[in-house]
Amino acid sequence: MGLIWSIIIGLAAGAIAGWIMRGRGFGMIINLIVGLIGGLLGSWIFVLLGLAMYGILGSLISAVVGAVILLWILSLFKRKV
Repeated sequence: MGLIWSIIIGLAAGAIAGWIMRGRGFGMIINLIVGLIGGLLGSWIFVLLGLAMYGILGSLISAVVGAVILLWILSLFKRKV
């Protein structure tokens, strides 16, 4: 898959993860960046579990899982006001 598709999927995953983690996100821009990083994290996690994700939908699912996990970890360090 090309770099452009990876970026688009990462941005979409960040938006979806922000919607899933409502109230625990960091705003749209940070959630999109987290989606890009979460795509790498999700792919790595799925490889460790021995699961193969193919195509755009598989990439989107693994990226969303990675982004949700990353948002959850970051929310643990978020300041409580």
